[in-house]
Amino acid sequence: MLYSIYIMIDKKRNFQEDAMRYGTLMGIFWTVKFVFFPLGMQSPLLLMAFFLLTLIVPVVGFFFARQYRDRECGGVLTFGRAFLFTSFMYLFAALFVTIAHYIYFQFMDHGMIVNTYQGMLDQMSAVATDDMKVSLDQFQQALDIIASLSPLEICIQLITQNVFYCTLIALPTALLVMRKPKTF
Repeated sequence: MLYSIYIMIDKKRNFQEDAMRYGTLMGIFWTVKFVFFPLGMQSPLLLMAFFLLTLIVPVVGFFFARQYRDRECGGVLTFGRAFLFTSFMYLFAALFVTIAHYIYFQFMDHGMIVNTYQGMLDQMSAVATDDMKVSLDQFQQALDIIASLSPLEICIQLITQNVFYCTLIALPTALLVMRKPKTF
């Protein structure tokens, strides 16, 4: 009895450690990806690299979850465990990249991203039609709200978005990665 409780605790500890390990790797990937965003404000090619790397995130998550299934779980992974693993992996990645976001917005940005978007908005407003002005006014209001946020508020917003979207990504990933034990 005591031995089986110890085994359950040990498996739970390994599950959390594995999610942290893969989440840290994903967080490093997200941090490298994030570097391309502010650099992309000056170079469209780097901004395109940021968007392409963002599209690759679910693929990387799938490969990490599959690697976890094959290496740590002996090739067998239920849907629930796969969903929990991918959710925790993305949660730890979001925590990791939030540190990079905070450092950037607190010490490096100084309003550069908002100013860049404001310049683009001013250029579009100069040539906008009446129909387009309504949309540009809404964009201006959103930009004013973003400009009023502190670095900590921006980071809270970003981590909330990351957790929400990655929970949605975790569902199909878990469906693709799950594998029942083979029966003979």
